[in-house]
Amino acid sequence: MSACLRQWWFLPVVGLSSILLLLNILPGFLSVKATYLWTDVFIFILLVMITMFVAYVRSKEHLSRPWVKVFERKLSMASAVVLLVFIIIGLLDSIHFRKPLSVEQEGDQVHYSVDVSSVLDVLTHALHTQVEKTYSAPFATHSFVKESVDLPGGGSQRVYPRLKYAGSHLEDPEKEKGYDVFLRIVHSVWQTVIFGSLVFLVIIYLVSIVVRENIFGLLRKIKNHYYRLPWLTAIMVSWLILFIVVFLVNTGSYYHVFGTDKVGQDVLYLSLKSIRTGLVIGSLTTMVMLPFAIMMGVAAGYFQGWIDDVIQYIYTTLNSIPGVLLIAAAILSIQVYISNHPELFATSIERADLRLLALCFILGITSWTGLCRLLRGEAFKIRELEYIQAAQAFGVGHLRIISRHILPNIMHIVLIVVVLDFSGLVLAEAVLSYVGVGVDPSTNSWGNMINGARLEMAREPLVWWSLVAAFSFMFILVLAANLFSDAVRDAFDPRSHRA
Repeated sequence: MSACLRQWWFLPVVGLSSILLLLNILPGFLSVKATYLWTDVFIFILLVMITMFVAYVRSKEHLSRPWVKVFERKLSMASAVVLLVFIIIGLLDSIHFRKPLSVEQEGDQVHYSVDVSSVLDVLTHALHTQVEKTYSAPFATHSFVKESVDLPGGGSQRVYPRLKYAGSHLEDPEKEKGYDVFLRIVHSVWQTVIFGSLVFLVIIYLVSIVVRENIFGLLRKIKNHYYRLPWLTAIMVSWLILFIVVFLVNTGSYYHVFGTDKVGQDVLYLSLKSIRTGLVIGSLTTMVMLPFAIMMGVAAGYFQGWIDDVIQYIYTTLNSIPGVLLIAAAILSIQVYISNHPELFATSIERADLRLLALCFILGITSWTGLCRLLRGEAFKIRELEYIQAAQAFGVGHLRIISRHILPNIMHIVLIVVVLDFSGLVLAEAVLSYVGVGVDPSTNSWGNMINGARLEMAREPLVWWSLVAAFSFMFILVLAANLFSDAVRDAFDPRSHRA
């Protein structure tokens, strides 16, 4: 048993097993029916792979050294914190369930609602349920569109009616709204300071126990930048994010922070729900792309000959087909299959999820060629090195040479390209949804929000907040991913070490 405790895989396996056991037990206690979408399954498979990869890297000093260089940069540390927040939101939105319907008599069979909810829906219940009639501007207390109101003495008048939920706690919104919002900002500040300080002290106390050092000495070392990693930067960014979360919690139940769309839905809620779609497109597409790129790139560069010719012919032919047309044809085929087999899908979200998964597969199949070319050239170069030729002369098998010598020397290219392509895939979803061949229209995504805002921009007066909200969330995610990928490229690129 003590030998197992020292293995790098023991703690990740125990932690992941505990999480899976908890997810299987909780639905029974909460009287809900767990719903597993295809993308949910792939997301948790990817989570397991990443967890095991991190644990393995930590156990090997030569592998963990470049990652330490990545996080030594303040910008990359701040970007990692921001990306972690997006990932947590996406994971919370990937735990789905269906609520039970009311039972008329005791003993009757329990039926469940066709509406599929997630943990994020529970946490943002106020944003989800407070639906207005139509448009309303950010922090508005009156509708954005005039309506006819009957006057007490007869006749009617066109006015901007009060919103049903936003500002309903105010008697005179014109005089009280500014002061009310200011008080909520002040409350959010001191709540952030108190809650953040408590969490920070608990973490510092646990770390001090692990490293066996006095709390004050540990705080002094963090302040004086004693440690290589910029923990002070991570703490400051975490506190800023915590303030934003606390402010949204304090304000979201009383105002529509980003306004509402045409059917009265809260734009902030739609933006948060779109995070999962962006992460799914970026991560699952990578899972599909990597096997094609690695296997074909290494095979073409190592074996050469007719194998190289066939693989080159395949990716040259695939590159000659316009990507948008190929994606459109595949999505339309999936849509026809869904329409002809409605009995396979119990809820509408399952139909939309299949289209999202199909889009990930199609993007993965059409985007592996660039990485394949890079790996082909690198494998071709490594194959000519002396130690590879010596291994071949001693009769070492091809698979062993590839696994022991080729793959470890090209993984830095794979890692750099994967991190760099993530932001491009997030942006690709927005472009494809804009042209109508992206995710299902019922799926919350930044692309669908931008596509809907296209018509709103032609209104007079201008409805701008849906576009700004989608652009802001997508910009923050893509910027954080790009800054983090720059640090990864500099840390893992051998040419930067030689310079």
